[in-house]
Amino acid sequence: MDLIELKDLRKVYHLGEIDVPVLNGISLSVAAGEMVSLMGASGSGKSTLMNILGCLDRPSSGLYLLEGRDIAKLDHDEQAEIRNEKIGFVFQNFNLLPRTSALENVMMPLEYRHRRISTRESREIARNLLQKLGLEDRMHHHPSQLSGGQQQRVAIARALANSPSILFADEPTGNLDSRTSREILEMFSRLNGEEGITIMLVTHDAEVASHAGRVIHILDGLVVNGAYRAAAGGGA
Repeated sequence: MDLIELKDLRKVYHLGEIDVPVLNGISLSVAAGEMVSLMGASGSGKSTLMNILGCLDRPSSGLYLLEGRDIAKLDHDEQAEIRNEKIGFVFQNFNLLPRTSALENVMMPLEYRHRRISTRESREIARNLLQKLGLEDRMHHHPSQLSGGQQQRVAIARALANSPSILFADEPTGNLDSRTSREILEMFSRLNGEEGITIMLVTHDAEVASHAGRVIHILDGLVVNGAYRAAAGGGA
């Protein structure tokens, strides 16, 4: 079963009396354990699509299945639970809490999970993730005391805290220099290859997109190439 399946997904924004279509019938699938890129220029619809996939927005019509569940049929609380426990986000600007240590930043999403765990367990999970990402000597540093690459690794650890089904990385190297960007992309590749974590890189950059096993190209709210794995019948 595919982790994600979309069929004829559409999104229209209503601005007064004007309808603005952004997604014009997206169909694609992502299997568990894949690393894919969603690539498109600014205004192509890729950010809107990521927001829908990440349960931050709802489609106007069409089907979105996540692990076989019809996400559009869930109420706001159910979608929030999915978002907190099944989905991890990594953003260009890191979005770390500035007055909070790296360890506490990683612990934060564990406080909102439906099945609560103790502070001791949360701390152990966060500590293990930071060690895995090479930050064992930076756990008690605040973001201002960390380099951009270190901050992004903290953000990745935080995104992985609840063992999500999929990790969305939105322009994850946009604020990093080229060497640090390569290190972060190699880290994503390791997490995918060694841990089997499903990853979607959202980017306008062909170099970033090339690190994924499959590139899904989106243009004017439509997928123009790469919607399906080759074994599932070729590109779209």
